Amino acid sequence: MINQHQIIVEDIKVGISEWKASTAPHRLITLGLGSCVGIVLFDSFNRVGGLSHIMLPNSNQFKNNGKKGKFPDTAIPLLVEDMVKLGARRSAIKAKIAGGAKMFSSVGTSFTNNIGERNVEQTRKVLSDMGIPLLAADVGGNKGRTIIFDTQEGIVWIRTLGNHTYEL
Repeated sequence: MINQHQIIVEDIKVGISEWKASTAPHRLITLGLGSCVGIVLFDSFNRVGGLSHIMLPNSNQFKNNGKKGKFPDTAIPLLVEDMVKLGARRSAIKAKIAGGAKMFSSVGTSFTNNIGERNVEQTRKVLSDMGIPLLAADVGGNKGRTIIFDTQEGIVWIRTLGNHTYEL
């Protein structure tokens, strides 16, 4: 039996090319950020958060880009829209990002060789263009990452290979 003081925390998984918004006390989690970028958005006053897992830098490079969650220029505005529907104030939303690693160092093409870096650059540009402050970033390198975002406390945890976990 649950008493009235217990809070049930639901873990909400965000897959590749997806975005999800939620209110506290849930946790949003995305796994397998290599060259992909995870974008955490949060309105701390209203405790509304969102997480997006983008994989490519720009939707304009593709004719058939029906999967809007793949790209920062389409995913971030849609995530903000979903957050506002849940009660977030657009002007109060702040961001943290992680990912953008160089996972394909042995591959010779420039497209895959710097995809992580380009994902980070485009994500930063979209956030800036939308007037969303970027508070923290854990990007680059050559390690995969998992994001665990606690919407109750507004804390973003990063987990890397070997279960090394730290706050962003």
